[in-house]
Amino acid sequence: MSISFPHITPTYCAASLTLSCPAQVDGNDTLYSITAEALESHFGARSTRKEDLVAAFTSNRSRIEQLAESLFELTEAREIVLRSGHFRFAS
Repeated sequence: MSISFPHITPTYCAASLTLSCPAQVDGNDTLYSITAEALESHFGARSTRKEDLVAAFTSNRSRIEQLAESLFELTEAREIVLRSGHFRFAS
């Protein structure tokens, strides 16, 4: 499975309290998201404000993308949402 992550700033969704980024899986465009809870619990985001979430994401992008890649491979899902429990069990 070929997976790549363009290095762009994530999109914030206030309704779902997530950040989303594009990915390419086997040449197909897709998205992965990470919850504010995961960013607060595992990556030190100070609040659910966009600025705090993006800062935590940016500082930990490689670890987040490693888990996203693992979940794309494991589930063969078109889109994934990374939650706090994913990081708890990945450690």
